[in-house]
Amino acid sequence: MPALPSSLICSLSQQPPATVSQTAVGLPAALGYLPDPRARRGVRHRLTVVVSAAVCAVVAGCRSYVAIAEWVADAPAATVAALGMDPDRRPSEAMIRRLLQSLDPNLLTAAVSGWLANRLATAAPPTRRAVAVDGKTLRGSRSRDAPARHVMAALDQATGVALASTDVNGKTNEITRFQPLLDQISDLRETIVTLDALHCQRDHVAYLAERGAHWILTVKANQPSLHTQLAALPWRAVPQATRDEGRGHGRREIRTLKALTVQTPGGLGFPHAAQALQIRRRRRRLDQPKRFTTETVYAITSLNVHQARPAQLAAWIRGHWSIENKLHWVRDVTYDEDRSQIRTRTGPQVMAALRNAAIGILRITGVTNIAAANRHHARDSTRPLALLGIT
Repeated sequence: MPALPSSLICSLSQQPPATVSQTAVGLPAALGYLPDPRARRGVRHRLTVVVSAAVCAVVAGCRSYVAIAEWVADAPAATVAALGMDPDRRPSEAMIRRLLQSLDPNLLTAAVSGWLANRLATAAPPTRRAVAVDGKTLRGSRSRDAPARHVMAALDQATGVALASTDVNGKTNEITRFQPLLDQISDLRETIVTLDALHCQRDHVAYLAERGAHWILTVKANQPSLHTQLAALPWRAVPQATRDEGRGHGRREIRTLKALTVQTPGGLGFPHAAQALQIRRRRRRLDQPKRFTTETVYAITSLNVHQARPAQLAAWIRGHWSIENKLHWVRDVTYDEDRSQIRTRTGPQVMAALRNAAIGILRITGVTNIAAANRHHARDSTRPLALLGIT
């Protein structure tokens, strides 16, 4: 039976207050619903102004509070005035740092994600959306007394835009933060959600079915009974549904996919499972032509043979790793996130949200090389303003 969409009450309850601003054009309007953690007395710079300036600076390649403050200090008077600041009374590094460290990262992420989703809807052609969910440890946030912070994101596979992000603190884990993460996305109907083996959980698929979404789940040893069932299926008698060969990074890889229809939905003892999949990857280094390594991975999906072709399934499974290539790798290498020494209060998660915002809006405009785009926007301070819809 097809999954039913969420009820009206459920949909309204999942909308964060900041998503009201999705109809706005510019980022400052989308941030207007963020609560200001400061006391009203003595506030010289509005929260929306400071956060918008911080995103502009990150778009220009800034990686720290000091770099953001230097961008604000060096910007021409006309740029600062367009942001809503008095050119003669610009915010200091200490003020910017204290404010960013005090923000609620989940509310900030909801506001930014709603704005990006609205821009994505108007910029991208309507296609079937695939969303990859995965987590990342902010290694530089580790201190002598506290472990490194961890965040989890939901990424649009096609564009590389982070649609949602949430903090995973020391008292929780990725499994418990899965639903709060996807609650930030207002409409999941007919969306394909791809998940790694950690999220092969019955509660997760029940939630996705309630939201009207489909899913593809990798199955490994954390679900031993299900993994044993999948491995015991008669795969040798099943013809290859797809075969893809590629070269890159000094190696050759051959990827094949086989699919078996589950006789009754949930017939594997897993709710809503419609097909079982075997993905086999054969790799060899180009300088060692006779030495192949083979990896076999199993997966299940709620999509039946009429809802998705094997080539589509293979593309979505491979596209799951776009969250590593298009988001996590860029934050680690281009923004040097793993070596960032920002550790105080919510600073690490807030900076991650600012980087997601910068990467997301650049991706929406068609940018593929984020480092080159950072340099482009650093050469002219009006370029980040135009990108964020600030006039």
